[in-house]
Amino acid sequence: MVVSDTAGAVLVHGLWHGAWCWDAVVAALESRGIDTVAVELPMTELADDIAATRAALDRFARPAVLVGHSYGGAVITEAGAHPLVRELMYIAAYQLDSGESISRTLPDRGLPDSRIGEAMRLDTENGEVSLDPALGPGLLYSDAHTAVAARSAAKLRPVSRLLFRGVPHAISWHRVPSTYVVCTADEVVHPELQRAMAGRATYRVDWDGGHSPALTRPNTVADLIESRIRAL
Repeated sequence: MVVSDTAGAVLVHGLWHGAWCWDAVVAALESRGIDTVAVELPMTELADDIAATRAALDRFARPAVLVGHSYGGAVITEAGAHPLVRELMYIAAYQLDSGESISRTLPDRGLPDSRIGEAMRLDTENGEVSLDPALGPGLLYSDAHTAVAARSAAKLRPVSRLLFRGVPHAISWHRVPSTYVVCTADEVVHPELQRAMAGRATYRVDWDGGHSPALTRPNTVADLIESRIRAL
């Protein structure tokens, strides 16, 4: 593998989404001359998603800031051990520690739950979890323009229930610098849980707004990613 010296960004989406949710961020970064790739996760089990992200880093073949949104934080926590990763960025994401999963994070802290559990619908025959078509998008896109929310909701897909108990086997933020973005009006990952996980990060940023800043404020997301790449 030939590795470029020019750093870029690798973006990892959350549950029910796909690489498409980063489109506006990718466009903003590439307009600034920053090479960027958004990973398409299979969302079958955590190990598969980590493997897909590591493969994307191999193909990217340059130093990277590895960005995870929501569940994507669980993925980058292990995938961030890849030798090309220079920094991690968690956006309203699960910055997990040893033995934790997205359904069991900081279990001894008594932190409040969000309403996303109310919106989940389990298909017991195939083990897939989807979202209630009204409540789910309302939580995911609480501060998005109506048209953006509708377009995004139409692209959501079911995920395996195995993802909710997947535990990363390597905790890369123990040795790789990390930035945590707290979304203070988030209705999916409770802001109090985010603040607790942000205590694990090297840097913390607070943004007013809901769970999906890549859709509601892509230029702000791109600004932060660019700043961390320029600081490498």
